[in-house]
This record gives sequence, structure tokens and C-alpha cells, in this order.
Amino acid sequence: MFNEELIAAKVAARNAGKILIKHLNVDDKNIEYKSEDSPVTIADHEADKYLSDFIGGEFPHDGWLSEETVDTEERLEKKRTWIVDPLDGTKEYIKKLPEFSISIALVQNNIPVVGVIYNPISEEMFYAERNKGAFLNGMKIKISDKQDIKNASLIVSRSEYGNNLWNNYKSSFSSIKSIGSIAYKLGLAAANVYDITATVAPKNEWDICAGDCIVREAGGTMKTINGENINYNQKKTLVTDPIIATNFKLFDMVSDLLY
Repeated sequence: MFNEELIAAKVAARNAGKILIKHLNVDDKNIEYKSEDSPVTIADHEADKYLSDFIGGEFPHDGWLSEETVDTEERLEKKRTWIVDPLDGTKEYIKKLPEFSISIALVQNNIPVVGVIYNPISEEMFYAERNKGAFLNGMKIKISDKQDIKNASLIVSRSEYGNNLWNNYKSSFSSIKSIGSIAYKLGLAAANVYDITATVAPKNEWDICAGDCIVREAGGTMKTINGENINYNQKKTLVTDPIIATNFKLFDMVSDLLY
């Protein structure tokens, strides 16, 4: 049903990845700061313009929400909206850590129906179309089937881990690892590279929307800590409650632990 949109999103992600790689080894990335802890580079802007032009050209009647595009309420009237982060993990990108990604999602009636996450360094492309399963580089992926968090690996934000927000939970899991890009972490959890990913810091829709689609299609669940699904293409794009992505059994355990 959304095959054309999925193909376009995969092409767009790969080409945006080439833009990010082009700028990666340039020492001066023209770094600006939207806030004290939120850098933006020339690569963010260039990738965003490419994605907006390409996807907007293919699907001119859809809405558009991107971290690096000035938002308008026009998208709220659309049945379908693309929700995009041209560079998730900018801090890692600046440090040349291979933990950043491009996140592209299509939302219809507030539900993600297409999701693509691409790490251009590792060349991992996670993708899903609603009711068609989830894939990593052409191979079908499935969420972890672990049933006990004591045997489960958790992957969390590099900044959250560095700020000691997970110190009290280290003995609750088999391991806790930190990397950048929440979108990339969601892809890794969907592919059962790690059993669980969770974030206790607020996230914007563009950080998590594609990952939500991929986790669900991999047989998992991604909800806020109180068990609520996330509705997308909202006027307020920030999700302030902690978010957990894993299988249904582990979700309940992690939710109980963090509450």
C-alpha cells in the first residue's frame, strides 16, 4: 500500500547519507547552537534541503515536519505528513562517532505507516511499511524474545548515561550500553542487536517516529512509560514522558522498574 513511499524514503535516506559523509571529514562544519546543548551543522541544513526537495517533489500534497525546517501549522490539516530528522545524533557526528542516522517517517492519521533509519557509516538501513514487517538491509528482523530484564541488554543515550541517569539500574539488566542517536538505537532494538532501548529525556517526534514504525513491525512495542501510544503530527512535537521500546513482556518490567 505504501511501497512507492517506502522506496522513495530509502532512496532519500541513502542520498542524504552521502551529504553527511561529504561533510564528515571537513574540520569546519559551520557549527551553530540552537540552544546550549543542541548543535546544528552545515550538513544538517544541506541534508534537510535535499530531503525536503526530493520528498516534497515526489509527494507534493503531503505535510512536512523536520527538525531543521521552520514548522508551520499547515501540516496539521494534512491526512499524511512526513516527519524527518536529517541528522539524528549531531553531537556524535561532530565527534566523528559512527552513531548518527537519518530518520524518515510517513504518518497517516497520526500513525507511522512508513519508517526508514539509515546509518551512512555502517551502511545499516532499517525500514518498515505498516503490516509488511521490518527489515535491515533486506533481511527480515524481529524484536528480542527475552522474558526477563535480568537477562536483557539495554541501550541508552550517551548523554543520559554520561549524566548518571542510569546508575541506579545497572544491576537490573545484563548490560547497559550507551550510544548516540535515538533513531539508531530504535533500529538496533528492532533488529534484536539489543533487547531494549529506553529514554528518560524528552524527545521530539522526528527523533522517534520512524523507529516507532520499525519497532512495531518487528513485533515489538514502543510506548511512553505509562503504556500510551504516541500520536504523531501534533501541534506540540515534544514527547516529555520516558519512552520504552522492546517486546511486550519486557516493556511491562522496564515500566515497573522506572516508575
